[in-house]
Amino acid sequence: MSHPPPAGVERDFPLARLTTLRTGGTADLFARAHDAAALTELLAWARAAGLAVGVVGSGSNLLVADAGVRGLVLKLEGELAQIERDGARLRCGGGARLPQAAARAAREGLSGLEFGVNIPGTVGGAVRMNANAYGGDLSRVLEWAEVVSADGSERRAPEQLGFAYRRSALDPQEVVAGASFVLEAAEPAAVKATLADMRARRRAAQPSGIKTFGSTFKNPADPRAEGRSAGVLLDAAGCRGLELGGARFSEKHANFVENTGEATTAAVIALMSEGRRRVRERFGVELEPEVQLLGDLDAAELYA
Repeated sequence: MSHPPPAGVERDFPLARLTTLRTGGTADLFARAHDAAALTELLAWARAAGLAVGVVGSGSNLLVADAGVRGLVLKLEGELAQIERDGARLRCGGGARLPQAAARAAREGLSGLEFGVNIPGTVGGAVRMNANAYGGDLSRVLEWAEVVSADGSERRAPEQLGFAYRRSALDPQEVVAGASFVLEAAEPAAVKATLADMRARRRAAQPSGIKTFGSTFKNPADPRAEGRSAGVLLDAAGCRGLELGGARFSEKHANFVENTGEATTAAVIALMSEGRRRVRERFGVELEPEVQLLGDLDAAELYA
């Protein structure tokens, strides 16, 4: 490689430990970026060296290829994972976790980010995915996102991010390094009560603990679903507790996948594919995966 890597770049880094499902292989190259300048340097090096770039957030909806990941994988830490209050605004690094940002807002007596308590990913991942859950919509409170590329850093307003349902128009070589949320002053006790209610709803509905995935499929808009969630459809199609190769649809909520031991990413994909097939045969509804893929994965059957 003609371009020497910046300091801190590691080779053959095991990525499974950075995912909640604990599956997948190693990254050829891996680095932790602690500020925007370091992130820009890493992205510029990757571009010059012709390397693909991937980002690992909280790893909650991430499938890593069993064969590993070619190119450079980044994780945002330090300054890029901080949460700070600025008046009615909450400034968050892209690597900050959304539930922690929601809890911080509540403590500060700021309302508008409560929905984030039930989104297990990072702020950067949420902006990229246009996360929404429990009626809260990130784009409603997002003031701007700081987007870093090999050319440096720029702030973009929500309308420049091309938001649609759970996606945005960011380039793969661009990384969300931070975001500013404009919130409303509220009584901390009231916001905390809302958070407690949302956490309780999540606990009642979803499995907790290690080695579990966030929502596996998006809730379908298809009229044939008759308003039913992906979890309800999977359950009705006989997927609750279904296990393939150590990957299992949770007994508690069928739209969650658990690793019962030594599951591979391939086993998770096979299980998801079987869940889709059963729902398609039973209801005629095509479930769309809500997962991010890292590496060269044969996941075509999840989108067919």
